[in-house]
Amino acid sequence: MSGTDTTPSDLEADIAAQRAHLAETVDQLSHKLDVKAQAKARLDRVRPEQVAIAVAAVLAVSVLVWWGRHR
Repeated sequence: MSGTDTTPSDLEADIAAQRAHLAETVDQLSHKLDVKAQAKARLDRVRPEQVAIAVAAVLAVSVLVWWGRHR
């Protein structure tokens, strides 16, 4: 659009498009800053098998450390 042949409806359409883009950007930033929602989403992706493996690994390391100190 050149500055001389823009109509009020063109300007209104441009403003509406910019507002929509700005609203989308604000929504994306809000989502990025919502730490609680991101943590919940990550927890939802963790499978029970992964939790069991992690617990078993911590338990094994704990037993080895305890055994090494009491030998």
